Amino acid sequence: MQSLLEAARGVAQNPPPIWFMRQAGRSLPEYRRVRADIPMLEACLRPELAAEITMQPVWRHGVDGAVFFSDIVIPLKLAGVDVEIAPGVGPVFAEPIRTRADVDRLVSREVTDWSAIEDGVRIVAHELTVPVIAFGGAPFTLAAYLVEGRPSRDHLAARTLMHSDLAAWNDLLAWCARLTRGFIQAQIRAGARIAQLFDSWAGSLSLANYEQHVFPHSSAALADLGVPTIHFGVGTAHLLQAMARATDVVGVDERTPLELAARLAPGKPLQGNIDPAMLAAPWEVLAAHVDAVIAAGRAAPAHILNLGHGVPPTTDPEVLTRLVAYVKEHE
Repeated sequence: MQSLLEAARGVAQNPPPIWFMRQAGRSLPEYRRVRADIPMLEACLRPELAAEITMQPVWRHGVDGAVFFSDIVIPLKLAGVDVEIAPGVGPVFAEPIRTRADVDRLVSREVTDWSAIEDGVRIVAHELTVPVIAFGGAPFTLAAYLVEGRPSRDHLAARTLMHSDLAAWNDLLAWCARLTRGFIQAQIRAGARIAQLFDSWAGSLSLANYEQHVFPHSSAALADLGVPTIHFGVGTAHLLQAMARATDVVGVDERTPLELAARLAPGKPLQGNIDPAMLAAPWEVLAAHVDAVIAAGRAAPAHILNLGHGVPPTTDPEVLTRLVAYVKEHE
């Protein structure tokens, strides 16, 4: 049951281990039942509930890893930041961070109690034989949410702060890196055995801006965690060479062929990159696509099969269960 860890260490597995980003959550009817009218962030901070939701896809699908059910803004919430998840929108902040003074007020905050996270992970680690996957939001993605105040298409306000006040930007990113690192470390202390850093928005940056103003902070968040690490970004083909320097495994979205990723990050295990849209295609189309992804993954030293992004909420869970069974029979 440790094939995920072996692949993350660069040892090829046949068949490749499989798990899905956002495997716990909206696609599962059992998730919708247990969460009912409980707000998202409250659900994340109820250890028994978060643990149950984490385990649901392992029980149903038989995946090779259990990514802890939480949200990348939970560390911000625990630090006292006024943030809520607005249905159909995403994280919304009462006070966007736009000025030097805003940054100074924010970075004085720290998290002193991670017990809600540790208790939830501890339950999962005790109950399951598959590895628990810790996760956290990358510093740029957290900063982009904080500066924009809500999801954004171009992250213009965040990029403007980067260029107009570099000192404030670096202080903000360093704080985000410390916070998300603390979040990941809490999960590891409680039994998580591998960790993934999600960078949803870094693809909006040029390589030069990423290298100079973001990579050092992402690297700090991932350094010396004591477990294998995965770094995943959306639309980050042009950043993969840089991202690979900070991590053990490079996560690849569906836009980037795995063969290309293997050339950009030589020697690194890869994770990905089934197109989430294929989950709604006829089974023959999906199976052929999965075969092609598995074949492409052989260009890397080892391959962890996953989606190129998260499970869409409209996905039929029976498709995921069938897909896992199909992969486990793959030769």
